[in-house]
Amino acid sequence: MTISTTNGDTPNAQETSTYSAYINEELRRYDEHLRDVRGLSAGTRKDRLRIIALLLEGKFKHREVLFARMQPDDVRQFLASRLAQRQTSSNASQHAAALRSYLRYRATCGDSVAQLAAVIQNPVHWKLASLPRALTPDEIGRLLESFSTRYRWPKRSYAIIRCALDLGLRSGEIAGLKISDIDWRAGTVTLKGTKTLRQDILPLPMETGQALAEYLQYERPRSSSPSVFVMHHGDHDRGVTAGAIRGVIGWAYRRIGLKHTRSHALRHAFACRLVERGSSLKEVADLLRHRSLNSTLIYAKLDTPKLVAVALPWPGSMA
Repeated sequence: MTISTTNGDTPNAQETSTYSAYINEELRRYDEHLRDVRGLSAGTRKDRLRIIALLLEGKFKHREVLFARMQPDDVRQFLASRLAQRQTSSNASQHAAALRSYLRYRATCGDSVAQLAAVIQNPVHWKLASLPRALTPDEIGRLLESFSTRYRWPKRSYAIIRCALDLGLRSGEIAGLKISDIDWRAGTVTLKGTKTLRQDILPLPMETGQALAEYLQYERPRSSSPSVFVMHHGDHDRGVTAGAIRGVIGWAYRRIGLKHTRSHALRHAFACRLVERGSSLKEVADLLRHRSLNSTLIYAKLDTPKLVAVALPWPGSMA
């Protein structure tokens, strides 16, 4: 059986090739189901067969199609690769419909499909989100090396950058950081009353702790404020605002010629580094303090081989 694209898609070599006899037989039976049981038109059947053919080819190639061997990760990775090629709502909906239809067919054959079906619930929305622009390793290196005594309060600026880059803190979380939130002996930072309305305890990396300690010892003005970062002009007893934190980060970008305007780029760099080092998206979500894993799923778009091995319990999945 040869599967070709419709609706103006440009077929690639894989989509117009003849699949193995095992896959062709599976497609033939599925096509009969779509025609005789579901009563679908030839055009709709062709679209769905094309998508399922690619799924089966990626999993089984020239081996026998044993559906019980299909795993949630197979479906996740298939969706990620297909939707990365064309990020439109129609393409996402078409793939989701085709996969759900095929799983319903396999359920009529007696297969267990609950775990596979759960995977398809969210990628339609997740894949359409843009991957945040994160700093490159070279940009990060230049940024961290840019804090010289030629500029005002370099230790404060450096400590702020490290909090965003090493801890993934939002601007508001950096501004709200209290001296009592830092446990120097345990090497942790406690975040209270954050965007997630919960208390989070994060590990404090040595470089970040050193930067904070040097700022507190040598550059922070005398102040009655419990805040780590306080105003350096005017009222020293007032903590800085989130806007001031964003201003410090924005000025650091401009000083080395970066076009970034958002402090969130450092938070994204933190997340990307975690994924590239092999952290699961659930672990990334915990460290970013996302209320929902949906917010973290955009990082699965990163082009890194490590993602293949990531344990990815998506929302609704029982895997």
